Amino acid sequence: MASFLKSSVLSHLRSHPQGKESLFAQPSRKFHIDLGEREKALLEKDPALSRFKSSTQTVKRIKKAGDVLTIVVMAGILLLSTSCIYELYVRFTTREDSRKQ
Repeated sequence: MASFLKSSVLSHLRSHPQGKESLFAQPSRKFHIDLGEREKALLEKDPALSRFKSSTQTVKRIKKAGDVLTIVVMAGILLLSTSCIYELYVRFTTREDSRKQ
């Protein structure tokens, strides 16, 4: 089966010569074409839409608050899990001490 797949792949590669029309032979750089009038008009700032745009400072503050809240929650979870593990350890050691006596 593997030899069949290998031979079919090789035959496929041989049947498609790598010339100018090949996908691998395409140039990596594209020619620069200037924008048309419509594209330039679409990229201009529209003063009528400025009131609907969110303020970047507000967005940054919300992101920072979310990051801080995430850190606080993760620290709380870590602290709770650590205290639970410590409490289990204490109970286990006291049980072992009581069995030994």
